[in-house]
Amino acid sequence: MTNHHHNDSTSDVTYSNEVKEFRAEKDHFFATSRQSPIPDEERQSGFGGLNYYPPDPEFRVVAEVAPFEQPEVVQMATSTGDIRPQLRYAELRFQIGDQSLHLVGFTDPDDAAEPEELFVPFRDATSGHDTYGAGRYLEVAVERDETGTPAAIIDFNLAYNPYCAYSPYYNCPIPPAENTLPVAITAGERNYGDH
Repeated sequence: MTNHHHNDSTSDVTYSNEVKEFRAEKDHFFATSRQSPIPDEERQSGFGGLNYYPPDPEFRVVAEVAPFEQPEVVQMATSTGDIRPQLRYAELRFQIGDQSLHLVGFTDPDDAAEPEELFVPFRDATSGHDTYGAGRYLEVAVERDETGTPAAIIDFNLAYNPYCAYSPYYNCPIPPAENTLPVAITAGERNYGDH
């Protein structure tokens, strides 16, 4: 398997286009779907799409997935004061630049055996300034090699706002304190409008 380094500008361009296509589809969904979290009156007065940082391959990193020996079910608070049980499944360890970082990945308590996707709510140094104050979300696919060792690609370019960022009628899990990164993740979705 060849390892594409960041200097490979063709793959960076392709990657950039893929992220932009994904965003265009999401903007279209938000503009047209009945399931859109954007309030009707805002969509009718001309919804111009969400705000994003430009795609940046530096923020797409390979993470080591270290499952906890005793994964525990935690009660994750939500924006409306409800509680959503989540299984605290694994620590994801990765590097951005020369910073060693980690986030905890959660899964549905019913999906405890070998989850294929982890829910990673997080805050970082942009939260409350350039990005939504309560934090952003990622879904991270877990891949396993022949020996069953899990690894994951964390792509912060796909970090997105909870629906609460657009409308008060949603109930969104709040990232736990342990998922606060000390760095600015200038990738993914930014604040929406003046919310």
